[in-house]
Amino acid sequence: MLFCEANMFFKIIGAFIAVVAFCIMIELPKKYMVQAGLTGMIGWGVYLLVDIIGHRVEIDALISALCIATMSHILARVLKAPVSNFLIPGILPIVPGGSIYRCAYAFIRESSYLSTYMNEALKIAGSIALAIFFVDSIFKLHLPKRFRRSKQT
Repeated sequence: MLFCEANMFFKIIGAFIAVVAFCIMIELPKKYMVQAGLTGMIGWGVYLLVDIIGHRVEIDALISALCIATMSHILARVLKAPVSNFLIPGILPIVPGGSIYRCAYAFIRESSYLSTYMNEALKIAGSIALAIFFVDSIFKLHLPKRFRRSKQT
């Protein structure tokens, strides 16, 4: 049990380092890097915790993306920054890169597992998109008018 907890700790720290490195690569302003890293780290931690419970990967991705999108909107309002400064780097750890790689590899090898990998990648990507859309809609509908951006004509 102790090994599992230590392994999870290192995975979460690795997610923080990966997100901060991605922030450096996309030239995110330095004052937002730690917050973006924390968003990705917490999102990945939620993903791992939900995975332990035993849900399917698309449910894991949905719950994690809901957490990441909510944190991104809150941080954007608190720090007066664009939501994408926290959402894009924060979502990085749960992107289905492994499934997409396996899908491309199965396509090249003409394997019969192509549809399985493609199905998994599309489910995860769809879950992430649905979560982002849902949280964005909630914040746009229920946000007090003083925090909304005025329409410029």
